Amino acid sequence: MHKIKKPCGFHCIKMKDIGVSFGDQVVLEHINLHIHCGSLTALIGRNGAGKSTLLKAILGDIPHTGSITFSDTENGKMKKMKIGYVPQSLNLEPNTPMNVYDLITSFRYDYPVFLKNKKLYQEIKEALAEFEADHLIDQPIGKLSGGELQRVLLSLAVMDEPNLLLLDEPVSGIDKNGMDLFYEKMDYLRKNYDMAIIIISHDLDYVAKYADKVVLIDKTVTADGNPKEVYESQAFHRVFGDATYAYGNNVGHVRKVEAKEAPYEAGYKGKKEEA
Repeated sequence: MHKIKKPCGFHCIKMKDIGVSFGDQVVLEHINLHIHCGSLTALIGRNGAGKSTLLKAILGDIPHTGSITFSDTENGKMKKMKIGYVPQSLNLEPNTPMNVYDLITSFRYDYPVFLKNKKLYQEIKEALAEFEADHLIDQPIGKLSGGELQRVLLSLAVMDEPNLLLLDEPVSGIDKNGMDLFYEKMDYLRKNYDMAIIIISHDLDYVAKYADKVVLIDKTVTADGNPKEVYESQAFHRVFGDATYAYGNNVGHVRKVEAKEAPYEAGYKGKKEEA
């Protein structure tokens, strides 16, 4: 079971002048962000604005210019950043024979999945229990609902207690109860794990309620700050139009609105279209 480790406030992720291009197409340019542990940062913006591309750059899945560093300002050391990642979706066949235990064992451990290990089984079950998914340990992956799979992937992503957790629209297509549970878990993670969380989201009301920092992306950073600051910016209204919202004690609610279509494509061959 995870032992609570309050965020120290010293660890940070720095992105300096990040740029991504595919051929002649510039997808991202001049991205500069500074994110501390114990915080939830939401990336918002129109479809095709470069949000998922930024996560892929952080993961090292695509080449980029600029630098991404993890620093410990308490003692000045630089160390390798541990990153957890939950994708928007996984393409799984309904008849996939692998169950949840097999999936996590194959990713997390150097141990043959066909040999059941009681110690590993219990460790995985405890990790799943943090996200109310321990009852799914023997379930076939292809039979899980979207919300169930999301909880399994979250359990896997945080088992190594990463310094940075990246979430690419992980609640797409999930009902309100599932959304409530998800964001409550994100609130729990940032309070009880020494990590920074970056989430791509189109759910502006949840972002307003839970995010510490909001970054509006449109090839570059067009607005960033707390939800109130970003939602009241001209850049926000150019993308989302006239959203209505009201804040009390810096916790807000915003009417859900759809991002306008992007004037350009940000996808590239062999990869899923940019979110």
